[in-house]
Amino acid sequence: MDGHGGRERQLFELGRLVKAGLTQPLGLMRPGGVGRILAVRSGEGDVERGLLEMGFVEGACVEVLHHGFLGRDPLAVRINQAMTVALRRGEANAVLVGPLLNRATDVEPTTDQESRPS
Repeated sequence: MDGHGGRERQLFELGRLVKAGLTQPLGLMRPGGVGRILAVRSGEGDVERGLLEMGFVEGACVEVLHHGFLGRDPLAVRINQAMTVALRRGEANAVLVGPLLNRATDVEPTTDQESRPS
């Protein structure tokens, strides 16, 4: 499969998650909500580039820590349990978040022969 096939598969899976209602913009998540970034899309290149430079990249784990009092802006968000960032709701809505998948299910289990010492 060439490079285009992998991207098509990724877009297909993203579409399935959106249809199932398992994704949402980061700006709509409640405090304490945790998920994995699926995409960063905005109409403005500067906003998208800024989010990517701050660490909002596909596959990163995000947690909403706090919403601001007035207008619920800004949002405090933790990225990969390492960095905390404050965002306006409009910027946060450019980040599409899906469910946090268990990494253990993504890895193929080892057989008994592989785990035994030689």
